Amino acid sequence: MGAAMNPPSMSEAKTPASRRKGRLQLLLILLGVIGPMILATGMYKLNFWVPDGRSYHGELIGNGQTRADLGVQAQEDRWQMLVTAPKDCAVDCQQLVYLARQIQIGLGRDASRASHALAAAQPLTGDYEAKLAREYPQLQRYPMDLTTFSKTTGDKTAPQLWIIDPHGNLVLRYDPTVKGKDLLNDLRHLLKLSNIG
Repeated sequence: MGAAMNPPSMSEAKTPASRRKGRLQLLLILLGVIGPMILATGMYKLNFWVPDGRSYHGELIGNGQTRADLGVQAQEDRWQMLVTAPKDCAVDCQQLVYLARQIQIGLGRDASRASHALAAAQPLTGDYEAKLAREYPQLQRYPMDLTTFSKTTGDKTAPQLWIIDPHGNLVLRYDPTVKGKDLLNDLRHLLKLSNIG
């Protein structure tokens, strides 16, 4: 009697065509997982396919800068509207301070999630100090290091209003021409999306 024939093993049964098909499937799976990450990184680094439309009105700050990069040393665990005054706090600066207070009031039930503050590089006038003490009891005030501020913002000497998240990250920047309604809408939108602060 001849030797019984053994059935071919699994590895012997695979043909070159089925191996190619298996490799192609593996490649497609890897491409489906890694491809979107590569595309997103390329879009971010090379700034292509980025939509022009936006839903905010200020200048978006997305580079990891913090309150300390403005020359302001402070701890705040809420959202903050910070007015910076690299020169004296004149009319434009005072208008932004007033606007920040009005925006906080306009937040209604979310007002406790935000604060308003003033960081000045120079001492305030006696009259304005008295006005702030009398009319802005919740306004937080900080000194500002002008050298650090200038390194971050360049030659910007006009007062600015910044929205800062509860971790101290700069989120949006506004110049003195900002409209109160736009600023209020931006801050409401951020508070709605955020589960911090």
